[in-house]
Formats: sequence, C-alpha cells, structure tokens
Amino acid sequence: MESNASAHGTAPTELKIETEAGGSLVPVPLPAHLRAPAKPPRRGRWAKRALALAVLILAGLGGGYLWRQSLNHLPPGIASGNGRLEADQIDIETKYPGRIAELRADEGDLVKAGQVVAVMDTRELEASLKKAEAVVRQSQQSLDEANAAVEQQKSQLLLAQQEMERARSLVPKGFMPKETLDQRQQVLDGAGAALNAARARARAAEHALDAATHDVELYKVQISDNSLIAPRDGRIQYRIANVGEVLGAGGRVFTMLDVAYVYMDIYLPTLEAGKVKIGSDARIVLDAYPAHAIPSKVVFLASQAQFTPKTVETKDERDKLMFRVRVRIDPDRLRTRGEEIRSGLPGIAYVLTEPAVAWPTHLQGDRAE
Repeated sequence: MESNASAHGTAPTELKIETEAGGSLVPVPLPAHLRAPAKPPRRGRWAKRALALAVLILAGLGGGYLWRQSLNHLPPGIASGNGRLEADQIDIETKYPGRIAELRADEGDLVKAGQVVAVMDTRELEASLKKAEAVVRQSQQSLDEANAAVEQQKSQLLLAQQEMERARSLVPKGFMPKETLDQRQQVLDGAGAALNAARARARAAEHALDAATHDVELYKVQISDNSLIAPRDGRIQYRIANVGEVLGAGGRVFTMLDVAYVYMDIYLPTLEAGKVKIGSDARIVLDAYPAHAIPSKVVFLASQAQFTPKTVETKDERDKLMFRVRVRIDPDRLRTRGEEIRSGLPGIAYVLTEPAVAWPTHLQGDRAE
C-alpha cells in the first residue's frame, strides 16, 4: 500500500492498494477525516498581514490624536488664541533728496544698531562744506584784524587820557593855554568813540565767524545724515531702492525687522480678556516648533472690543467681538537669537488669567531653551 502525495509535499488525498489477482496497484480515495488540512493560499496570508499593519497604523494615529488632545487640554486659568509671530518694522529712509551711491546691506542680512547700510551721493554737500570752511578761515582773519584794531584804539585812548590829565594840571598854572585843554578833550572823546567802533567791528566779525562755523557744522550733519544707518539691531527684510536711483526726501531704501520687539497678537473673548493683566505670564508655541514653549509677557490690552479678523481662528465661533491682546517675547531672550527670528510664523499664545495656576508640563518655560 502506498500513499499518493504531490511532488510539492502536499497532504495525500488517496491510497494505492495492491489487488490479489494481478498484484497491480489500484488507487483508492482517502477518507476525508484522514486527510491533512490544506495550507491556505499565499494571497490569504498577505491579506492578514496587511490587515494587521492597518490596525497598527490606526492605533498609532489614534494614540497620536489622544496625545495631541491631552496637550491641547488646558486647565482653568489659562486662555489661548491663535496668531502669527510679528516683529516691529522700521523703514530706513533718506532725510534729504539725492542719489544712492552705495548699498552696504541686502535682504536677509542681520545688522547692528548704528551700522551704515547705505550711502548717498554727497559731492555737492562736500563742495559746500569746503566753501563754508574757507569762509570760516576768512571770518577768523577778519576777527583777528578787528581785535588788533581794538587794541590799537585802546592805546590811542590811553594816550589821549594821559595828555588830557597833563593839560588839566598845566592850564591852571599858566603853562598851557586853555584852548589846548579843549583840544585834548576832543582827542580823548574821539579815541573813546573809535574804540567803541573797533569793538563793534570785532563783535560783528565774531558773529560772522560763528555763522560760518555753524554752516560748516550744518554741512557736516547733512553729509552724516546721508549715510543711512540701522537704528536698531535687526534683519533687513526688503530692499526697495538700488544704487544709482534718485530719491526724494523721505525715500525708502530698506525695511528692517526689529528683532528686539517680537510679539504675537491674539484675540480673546470678554470673559477671558477681562482676567488678563499687563505683565501676565504667557507662552508662545509656534507650529514649526511645537515642542518649544517660549516664555513671554502680556504688554498690551485693547480698551475696546473689536471684530475678529477673518484670518484669526477663534475657539468659540459664537464670539463676534473680541479683545486684542499682545504677547511679547522677552528681549533678553531674543538678544542671542536674532538669527532665528522669522515673522509670519503661525502659532498659539497661552496667557495666564489666574496667577496661581501652574503651567502644564508641555508649556514649561525651560522647554523653550
């Protein structure tokens, strides 16, 4: 008796029995209860594996959703609102009309307060400055001459006084005619008038020198003002003009961001905004860095309610009038992070409405480092 199995090692489905007559083998079907179970097709096994993988993925997504929901859950005493990270914009403009001679910064550059970012053409002002300096030298010479004339007239007046005193002592004794005394008096009066005139000319020369000196200072200030400087530490956001362009007074050359004043404006309903105070502790969490909570402070509260802008999502759509609240990042924290500041990043600002409430773990300040 032999079993009939497939070449691939599958379970036997029939038996071969040797007959008594001829000794040949005759196949006889194997009973169903003796047959080994057939292996499932390969396609069925892959389907089970795919189903198990799908179950794992769904479980992971569900766990992540629950984790995010646990992070978004805030205890009483903390209000939140959506907004965008902003920084104060500063326009760097020309004070006088002129042509741009040189640009020393470009978009994206970090600049320091007092750094020259553009230079205007100052050739005309420099020529006027040289002329004013020449006038100063001339005025100084005139003043020196006027002072010398004053000294000369002082000597003449002293001589006239001495001669007058001599005549007064000799006329009563008869050694000098009375007419000489009158003449000496006239000379003395003339010397005094001449001295006063010389002094007046000296004062006029001094005033002329002052005026010329002020002209020199004015031209120097104008030349200095034609070197455009960054008023604060920040980043150049836009370059509006280029070298060679002629701008009028107040022409804008650059727009920069003040990286020391970075904030987020959010809108809170009346019940929450009424509990917020200037200086209240806050946190900012950007969508790009959800694991970092940036310590901040409330620096502004709107005194009047206003309509919520369409670009701001609110927790309660039924609140139509909201109060604007500005949350500002600590400037000391930003001083060493100027390169990381980018305006326009969306995020969420969290504000303590109850000072005694502790921040949740994911909003602790030390996570912002």
